[in-house]
Amino acid sequence: MSANNAFHIAVLGGDGIGPEVMAPALEILRKIEAKSDIAFRFTEAPAGAGHYRETGKSMPDSTIRLCEEADAILLGACGLPSVRYPDNTEIAPQIELRFQFDLYAGVRPARLIPGVPSPIVGADARGIDLVLIRESTEGLFASMGKGVVTDSEARETMVITRHTSQRLFEFSFRLAERRKARGRPGGLACVDKANVFRAFAFFREIFDEVAKRHPDVKADRIYVDACSAFLVKRPWDFDVLVTENMFGDILSDLTASLIGGLGMAPSADIGDRHAMFQPCHGTAPDIMGQGKANPTAMILSTAMMLDWLADKHGVESAAEAGERIEQAVDKAYADGIRPTELGGPSGTADVTRAVLAAL
Repeated sequence: MSANNAFHIAVLGGDGIGPEVMAPALEILRKIEAKSDIAFRFTEAPAGAGHYRETGKSMPDSTIRLCEEADAILLGACGLPSVRYPDNTEIAPQIELRFQFDLYAGVRPARLIPGVPSPIVGADARGIDLVLIRESTEGLFASMGKGVVTDSEARETMVITRHTSQRLFEFSFRLAERRKARGRPGGLACVDKANVFRAFAFFREIFDEVAKRHPDVKADRIYVDACSAFLVKRPWDFDVLVTENMFGDILSDLTASLIGGLGMAPSADIGDRHAMFQPCHGTAPDIMGQGKANPTAMILSTAMMLDWLADKHGVESAAEAGERIEQAVDKAYADGIRPTELGGPSGTADVTRAVLAAL
């Protein structure tokens, strides 16, 4: 086995149902390891509200060092509503890691798996297969922890830089090109509010500049309010969307709802050197420990991780393994698995068994 095919993965289970969905994901990866030329070394580390409650820090320095050294980061979910910083914000090491490692491209796929119900009329026939790319280090989130609050007012500041926007748009156009090569339309839409805010007009100008270097991708521009309306009317018209941090935060939950819910939605936060993979859902403390958590989003996040590792290290078998995981999830749902999230009887263990069987 080549050393290039052996990957060191930092595993941050986090809080609530985070560890509960992480365990099935690692089980899936171990089965992939047993049936391929890929090897994994998993190193678990603490992060989240539980660690903050015990130590006063969201994660120790050793966790940050591990993430720095690892080939990729897997994160379950972090944060608990009852545990907060003194300014009343939640503990969110997932956001801190985005800033720590400059993970500027938040990739949020929304693919409707056959057999999964969507609230959108016609989606079962037309399908939904889009990717929202959320800038993850700037925008309104650049003000996190820096806002000014007085007795009479509160102020937060949005930041858009040319450097990060150029990298974000280059990443987005390359993703649209890869999707086009795989049979998708290959279109990219910039989602903004350029008709009102100068910062978004600047954002769109940079998008237009980068678009000229990618003539094979159909480039569109759309205001965020119109985009929201079209997503709930004709989501199949979209291929790849790119937007600012806060808009992306909101739209990614919307797109997840189109495909069955947050438990079906994987995600990645990608930078030039590092990447972190996690489900879009939160820690769901109301169902913690009950065996009801849907591990699908976490499992699909591992597929995204394998695809990224394949691209970064030139290991084609990793990409093939990621495709096998997606196909196994599709088969599990086609064969009738229905998580409790979707109103069915299947708990965490049931979904895991079905995906493992499909592999």
